[in-house]
Amino acid sequence: MTPDMPPETIADTAAVDRIDAAIIRIEAAINARTRSGDALAKRHAALKARMAEAVAALDDVITRGSPN
Repeated sequence: MTPDMPPETIADTAAVDRIDAAIIRIEAAINARTRSGDALAKRHAALKARMAEAVAALDDVITRGSPN
């Protein structure tokens, strides 16, 4: 901005700068949320696998203890 710019132009430029800054913040939040979602999906998959192993182990115990 230069001092010889009309006030409207200065205000418009400031508004555009604020919008650009807001877009940058929004994009950063989207990226952070995506990373967080990816981490949650990995944790969910690991928990699901562990639960499947635990259920299989319980099935084995029940089968061995069954009189059939």
